[in-house]
Amino acid sequence: MGMEMEMEMFFWVPIWFWIPFTMIVGIILWRLGRSLFEALRNNAAPKEVVAAKLIGKRTHVNGNERAYTTYYVTFECENGERREFRVKSDVYALSAEGDKGELTFQGTRFLDFQRQ
Repeated sequence: MGMEMEMEMFFWVPIWFWIPFTMIVGIILWRLGRSLFEALRNNAAPKEVVAAKLIGKRTHVNGNERAYTTYYVTFECENGERREFRVKSDVYALSAEGDKGELTFQGTRFLDFQRQ
């Protein structure tokens, strides 16, 4: 009876190791695939230049011991459509709500904003 119990425990240890390992690898692959798909879709989209007004700015801080800040700006195009883009910190710092100008983007990727 003791030997059977040891063999049974030996059998279950690998299963309990592989289930979380497989889930973690699956999540990583899913996120990489999603990022790759978005990049390919953006690359295939035409570059657009539209008149727009910067109507909002926001940040998102993420992390535990080390904080990472993601910067977002929201534009309202001349046709009334609103678009939010993730931008670099320098673009965020130099932008002010109410700025008007030409917004250049490709799909969901922010390219440039020239104030007028």
